[in-house]
Amino acid sequence: MKQLLIATTNPGKFNEIKHFLKDLPLELINVETCRRHVSTQFDEPVEDGLTFEENAILKAKYYFAKTGIPTIADDGGIEIDYFNGEPGVKSKRWIGGKETSDEELINYTLKKMKGVPISKRGAQLHTVVALALSNEKIFIEHGRIRGIIVEKVGVYTPGYPYRSLFYLPQIKKYYDHQVLTKEEYEKYGHRGQAVRKLAAIIKREYL
Repeated sequence: MKQLLIATTNPGKFNEIKHFLKDLPLELINVETCRRHVSTQFDEPVEDGLTFEENAILKAKYYFAKTGIPTIADDGGIEIDYFNGEPGVKSKRWIGGKETSDEELINYTLKKMKGVPISKRGAQLHTVVALALSNEKIFIEHGRIRGIIVEKVGVYTPGYPYRSLFYLPQIKKYYDHQVLTKEEYEKYGHRGQAVRKLAAIIKREYL
């Protein structure tokens, strides 16, 4: 069975991507599994791209080069209308340009948006998923979900700070797999949108 590396050390993200590829005849492995079975040790790449697309491609190509295994990698974050799309690619480094804890990012977002009217609290979660089948054969797909930033923290899942503030008015729920039904998650999941589109490419180009 052919392998596909999902380039993440985040268990939640690995399981999410794995779910949307479950119908493909692939052995899906993550970075930690890969490190245990390849002779060359490697660190995580420096994500210095200026866009989600650049970072996703950078990561996919990096892990393919290190392992020789076709790789899926993603990059994404939140784009808030009131801040003209910020933090965007800096979602993990919004505070002083350095990575901080989930709690700090949540509190910082709440503070920056204090007093902003509901009509101006629109935002979108945006992800770009890249597939590297070789150094030259790269495919990308986008996924987006619109919602609003609310003033109260909802359900919190480690590794996803902004989702605890991201609310979907159309179904009156926070955007989190702990809250959404399976059917809602299938319909609204922004990463799932992108991965499903890549699944068709994997069938055509790899299997």
